[in-house]
Amino acid sequence: MNEPLHYMTILELSDLIKRGEISPVEVTEAQLARIEAIDGRLKSYATIMAEQAMEEARLAEAEIVRGGHRGHLHGIPVAVKDLCYTKGVRTMGGCQVLADHVPDFDATVVERFRESGAIMLGKLNLTEGAMAGYNPNFPIPENPWAEAHWPGASSSGSGAATAAGLAYATLGSDTGGSIRHPAAVCGTVGLKPTWGRVSRHGVLDLAQSLDHVGPLTRSAADAGIVMQAISGADPSDPTTLIEPTPDMLAGLKVGVRGLRVGWDARFSSEDLKPDFAAAVEAAVMVMGELGAEIVPVRMPARLREYLEAWPVLCAAEAADAHRDYFPERANDYGPWFREWLVRGAGLKAADYARGQEARHACNGELRRTMAEIDVLACPSTPRSAYPYTEEQAYGPIPTDRDPWDSRFTVPMDYAGLPTISLPCGLNLDDLPLSLQFIGHPRSEPLLIQVGAAFESATEWHRLHPPGW
Repeated sequence: MNEPLHYMTILELSDLIKRGEISPVEVTEAQLARIEAIDGRLKSYATIMAEQAMEEARLAEAEIVRGGHRGHLHGIPVAVKDLCYTKGVRTMGGCQVLADHVPDFDATVVERFRESGAIMLGKLNLTEGAMAGYNPNFPIPENPWAEAHWPGASSSGSGAATAAGLAYATLGSDTGGSIRHPAAVCGTVGLKPTWGRVSRHGVLDLAQSLDHVGPLTRSAADAGIVMQAISGADPSDPTTLIEPTPDMLAGLKVGVRGLRVGWDARFSSEDLKPDFAAAVEAAVMVMGELGAEIVPVRMPARLREYLEAWPVLCAAEAADAHRDYFPERANDYGPWFREWLVRGAGLKAADYARGQEARHACNGELRRTMAEIDVLACPSTPRSAYPYTEEQAYGPIPTDRDPWDSRFTVPMDYAGLPTISLPCGLNLDDLPLSLQFIGHPRSEPLLIQVGAAFESATEWHRLHPPGW
């Protein structure tokens, strides 16, 4: 392979491990050495589980030598957002109130990683409570493409670690865009699953009815590999889907000929910088060149109004999620998230009910938009990485915060629809740009198929941040 070891995809590396050309111990040692060398600057990791990782690597190596290879993730080093419980290892969620929180069980997603033979490198930094601002007692991950630029929120450590070759896959969570934003601005693939596809048992809540857990990887196929491992019904999470998990890689080489791709050109270019809008449109046209049919559609006319409900729903559910600590320990929260919880605690039942009404109206209109298409295309974010100061990161909440900035992500969280974000270019400052495909419920295999087809015709997913 031409790629350095740390930038290989899971699909590439797993084949080498299976053939015995490289061992899980060698790979894990290399990953830990790279983390030691550069993560002091990137600050993607909250907790490094080096000793445990090496134990798991030696076990994986022994199993594989004996002929017990479990699949693509066996012997592959991964990491998870520090919302995911890890038995005997602190899980803080970016919150000072949880700085000493050590779970006595693994989250289901962590357990399923272990069952697949993956090696857990550690826990990744994030914004406080998985919202948009950081607690002043916690570091701000750097965007590896440009220091002092936004790394995405809230799965910022997941985006940075995946982009910089500090894990072969990471898990993030997405309540209003928190898988897609870091994936987009850090130049990785991000897959937000159908709500209920992946168990949330043992994952700290931001807003239960909106939270999704999913992977950030360096290829669409890798996202499918991780989704195959972490998906499925879980008795400990009654909201999980009960049907068997489909083969996530079934369409990897099928292509997109005859697929109907919805495209609202005005929605996908409004308020975007010209270079960004042009790159996304060019990426959609690639799908047409591959044989897909580009179908004009119209996004919901009242979308601006519907987006106003997201802060109400999220803040109300966040206040409930933190009821054991807030307001009793309000001063232990940072300015950004403390203000968010104050807002949530001050809402009335009628506010929440009206918010849910707007959410369901948006879902209904989105279903009509997508009724005659297979996937919908749009940008993953309204802008690429931008200069980001500590004042912005630590709060308070900016007075000009605009729900319209989440127009490419929140509607899909409302509806629980699966999405895949893919690198699709660089802007004039050589920072990543990202295209998003949205599917119907339970259509993750199709999105991976679409992503793989796009990657077969482009090289954007092969670009890596310079200098690392």
